[in-house]
Amino acid sequence: MHPFDPKSVLLAKHAQHVVLVHFPIALYIAGVFFDFISRGRKQSAFATAAYFNLSLAALSTLPVIATGLLAWQFALEGQKIKGVLLLHLVFALTSSVLICVSWWIHRQARRASGDVLPGLRLPVEALTVCLVALTGHLGGFLSGINV
Repeated sequence: MHPFDPKSVLLAKHAQHVVLVHFPIALYIAGVFFDFISRGRKQSAFATAAYFNLSLAALSTLPVIATGLLAWQFALEGQKIKGVLLLHLVFALTSSVLICVSWWIHRQARRASGDVLPGLRLPVEALTVCLVALTGHLGGFLSGINV
């Protein structure tokens, strides 16, 4: 197998998930960082950057979930989900929902009058970052990187 062979790159049984998963992680963490330094003002450039990063993170969770389910079907031949794989799946779905909730909070705040983002967003974002990190850690064990 050659490392630059398009067939081996595009048709590997789990490679797409492993590649795509980094996009929502990076976009979400960058969005949270921009939100934190915006100091809750929705009329700042950092708040705008946070909103767009969170929007793209929420959107990019869809192909990640799809490729994760396909990786389970192809690489593991649809085995019963248990152990670390079950935890990874539950944490991944929960992370995806919380990423979308974070985006929704920002979207609602941008539509409402006032200059300040709701304070609820920071605990939600902190919890989501921790859950995303734990999900990625478990995914590393599943891929054999953390072994």
